[in-house]
Formats: sequence, C-alpha cells, structure tokens
Amino acid sequence: MGLSRRPNILLIMADDLGFSDLGCYGGEIDTPNLDRLAEQGLRFTRFYTNAKCSPSRASLLTGLYAEQVTEKGDLHTLHARNNITIAELLRLAGYRTLAAGKWHNGAEPERRPVARGFERFWGLLSGCSNYFNPGERRDGEPEPGRKSEDEMRPWCDQDTILHPFTPTDPDFYTTDAIADHAIRFLDECGTGEAPFFLYLPHCAPHFPLQAWPQDIARYRERYTAGWAEIRQRRYARLLELGLIDSRWGLPAADERSESSYANLGEHAVETMAVYAAMVDRLDQSIGRVLGKIRDLGQEDNTLVLFLSDNGGCAEEIHNTPHLPPGTIDSYQTVGAAWANASNTPFRLFKDFDHEGGIATPLIASWPAVIKGGGLVHDVGHILDFLPTFAELAGVEVPSEYEGRGVLAPEGRSLAPVLRQKGSVGGDRELYWMIGGARAMRQGKWKIVTQGPERIQAGIPIQAGHEAWELYDMEADRCELYNLAHRHPERVESMSESWNAWYTRCLADTGK
Repeated sequence: MGLSRRPNILLIMADDLGFSDLGCYGGEIDTPNLDRLAEQGLRFTRFYTNAKCSPSRASLLTGLYAEQVTEKGDLHTLHARNNITIAELLRLAGYRTLAAGKWHNGAEPERRPVARGFERFWGLLSGCSNYFNPGERRDGEPEPGRKSEDEMRPWCDQDTILHPFTPTDPDFYTTDAIADHAIRFLDECGTGEAPFFLYLPHCAPHFPLQAWPQDIARYRERYTAGWAEIRQRRYARLLELGLIDSRWGLPAADERSESSYANLGEHAVETMAVYAAMVDRLDQSIGRVLGKIRDLGQEDNTLVLFLSDNGGCAEEIHNTPHLPPGTIDSYQTVGAAWANASNTPFRLFKDFDHEGGIATPLIASWPAVIKGGGLVHDVGHILDFLPTFAELAGVEVPSEYEGRGVLAPEGRSLAPVLRQKGSVGGDRELYWMIGGARAMRQGKWKIVTQGPERIQAGIPIQAGHEAWELYDMEADRCELYNLAHRHPERVESMSESWNAWYTRCLADTGK
C-alpha cells in the first residue's frame, strides 16, 4: 500500500457517554453528524472499553491493558515505559500526529502528549473541568463552579502547562475550543503528502453539567416524560434498529434511580436537558472537524472512529443545588436515574465492570473503503486500535523503542472488519479491573463481580456482591440470570484465568 493510500485516521472519544445516547444508537438526542457517519459506515454492537476515563485512554493509546502500564492503585496511567503509543508508532510510519482534548495520562514532562509521540497538543491534562472557565474568576462573572473549593486542573499547550488556565475569551466553551484547535492543527498538518492521525478525546458529556443556553432550550420539553419513560423508549428503538437482542430483556431500574431522581428536585428535567445539550454540542463540534477534513479533500480516505471511554456516570455530586444546572457557576452531575437511561439496556454504570460500565457505541466510517454500512456483531475492545492502525499504516509494532523493550499488543486488528473482508476472529478472552470490580469474558461467557463493600466513585457498594457472577452473553447480555451456581467449574476455571492474567500484568510492570 503506497503512502498516498494509507488512510488518515480521526479517532474521537466522548467522555462518560452512555450506550444509547446517540440517535443512531437509539437515543432521542440530535446527533446528525454522528448519525451520518453511522449511516455510511459501520456500527459495532459488542465493543468494549475499560470502565473509567484514564484506564480506557491508556489501553487505547498502547494496545495494552491499563494494569500493564500503570503503578498499582494509580489511575493516572502510562507510568511504565514498556509500551509504544499509537502516536509514536504512526510517526515511525511517517504520519503527522495531532491531539486536542482530554489527555488524563499524567502531567509529568515524560508523560505529556508531546513526550509520547504527538507533534501537536492542546487540552486538559487530567480529570474534569469547568466548561466555560477552568481557571480563576473573570471580571464581571461569578465564581466558576468547581468539584471542590480550590480545584483547578492543569491544561497544556504543546509542552507548556497552563495552571490555572483562565481563558481570556468570554465565549470560551471547552467542547468548541477542542474543535477549534483540531481544525487549526489540520490546517497546519493536514494538507501535505504525509497522512495524519488526529486523536480527539473530548471532555463532554462528563460532568459538570454546563452548556450553552440555546442548546439547552431545545431539550427542555423532550424530557418532561421522566427518565423511566425515556429508558423504555430507547429500549424499543434499540430493538427496532437491531442493536440489541430481544432475548436479553430490559433489567429492572437500578435501585439507586428513584432516590437519585428525587434528589434532583425541581431541576430533574433540566438536568437531562443540559446533558443532552452537551451531547448535541459535541456532535456539532465533530461536524465542524469533519467539515474541515472535507474542505481539505481528505474525506474519502479518512478513517473516522467514534466511541465513549466508558458508560454513563451515576456519581451524585450536586455542589450547587440552589442553582439550575448549566451555568458557569453551577456544578452538578446527571445522577443515577438519567445514567440508567443513558446505559439502556444494560446494568450499572461507569466504575463497574457490568455491561453498563464497559459497553460503548463504536462508529467507523471510511468512505473509500466501507460501502453500504451495517452492523458489526464481532466482539471488539479498545485494545484493538493500536494493532488496527499498525496494519493500516503498514508498520510493524517494534519489540524495542528508544532503547527499551515493548510489550506485544493485547488486542486484535479490526482491519478485516473495516475492509468488510473478514472478522475480528473467534472466541476472545478479555479482562477488566476497576477498583474492587473485576470481570472476564471468554467466548460467550462472562464472569463479573462488584467486589467488596466500599464507596467507589461516590457510589456505595453494599456487602453481598463479592462472589463471581456468571452470564451467557449471547442469551443474556443484560446480565439478568446469574448461572454461577449451575456451572461452578466454569466459574472456577475462569477465575483462575483472571488471577493468572493479573499476575502477568504485575510482572509486566516490574512488580
């Protein structure tokens, strides 16, 4: 494959977006740009990430499990130098490597994007941040809403830390600014002979719930039916689209949902209207980037991939209950009830290894290659991007890079699926761990546990969920019928495999 035919790659990741939030995945939010990509491309129905922001980003960038590249207990990954990132790999193949958005893999100089293969970077280095003003109060404005009183996250422009980052533009909004910088990078680097890789990890719709008033206004009437009715409508639409199997059923609403909805009080409808507005603005920003690629004459040979880093988030953080969500001085989350709707039809949320925490939409569009669109039912994982891009770029993943050993990728190439000439392959073994939660998928079988009693990401985990549960993912992907008591030998065998995997991960990090 000659240089001119290797695809440009645009990899877009939303933050805390639920499985059914997009129009093309059964939702009622207006997402015309992503829907258009889905119509002309592929939608994956069984694609997985990790259950939290930073571990998902680590796996995406390295093709390895987060547990292989981190210090134990540290969610800010990429400590270990036993890996090569997608950007480093594609630079070896002659790609221009660009990134704008949320990094969340460390702020130390050796772990910043420009130290890990990106020529251009602008964005947030960690966590979550006020969308209108991540920094100090500006004249004539109220104090920006924050997660805690003095919290201001570091941002970065190339290799220059911005801390605090107080935008001078009164019309600054994070989602818009990420698109602005991506477009500028494309103007600088997207017109030459070399193909480009643009990594676009957005912050939206991660809390705090903040959006432009004109976007919020479009959604106020849409959510008066309440979260439970919206969940039922999404379920029906998912069935109609063929994205889920009617055999799976719809789990009972999560036990946290009613109290969560009541806790939102008079702002219950406004809360989801703001969340929807954030997703809408995300789609608008993606449309602007796609428009720039079209203007550059690169649309046909650009592979566009869109996914979320984990499922919808059920954290209950309502620091400004006296204010409606949405404004610069507010700081609220969507809560368990609306997150339950976002993750339709699956159980649980971000920070859990049940399907609600790890199942994501994945849209793939590549006009020069993908014809006719359709659904992909192969099991895929965020680990698969690095080997996929290596194959498409025609570059081998090295066993050494910059004088250090590199672990072989854990994922499989999606290239045969994207070319519509094959599949990901047969039965897979995949592993998860987040906090006390654990899971493993082996073929159609999945073991999963919520783990011991604790508070995880602000969510109380009650006692009684320590044991492994076993589910048949073909007949029961919504995890309604625990078969552990029927197949104890399978649970024991798979749990031994999980333990062996985790021991191997520790060895990979030198522990």
